[in-house]
Amino acid sequence: MLGRLAIPFTCESPEIDESPRKGETPAQLVTRLAETKARKIANNRNNAIVIGSDQVALLGPDILGKPGNHEQAREQLARIRGKCIEFVTGLCVLNTASGTIQADYVPYAVYFRVLTDDEIENYLRKEQPYHCAGSFKSEQLGISLVSRMEGGDPTALIGLPLIRLAEMLRKEGIPVP
Repeated sequence: MLGRLAIPFTCESPEIDESPRKGETPAQLVTRLAETKARKIANNRNNAIVIGSDQVALLGPDILGKPGNHEQAREQLARIRGKCIEFVTGLCVLNTASGTIQADYVPYAVYFRVLTDDEIENYLRKEQPYHCAGSFKSEQLGISLVSRMEGGDPTALIGLPLIRLAEMLRKEGIPVP
């Protein structure tokens, strides 16, 4: 995703505790986790721009995790058929040279069609989205499960809101494009 902005980068995955805190909203959770990830990577970097992100999928007030296996993915998709899922993506840009931190979140709504059991099973056999929140990959076959999507930045759905990120990078003096 970051390659679309045509700037050089390296990727590193920090190991952090991603557990929600008591009373924390989904927006607060993903923003905190994005910042925590950026801070952890920034500890090892001088004069760098560090980007952190995190995402949750919501069905009403419930956070939909990554299903992990076929049966749980089937249960998730059966539960969300005909409903709207909100994906909330947290984003943080940390400038290690100046110490500035920008953190925000971007919501994106996905409306699922009323799926038959056969459609769910067929999708899961082909896509196997067991490591995706909500058992869904919009950038692949999962788009066929959807009736419509709403939001200001479609890349937020994939996990990195590039429109908002480009704004943050420009504030740090990085020309995009």
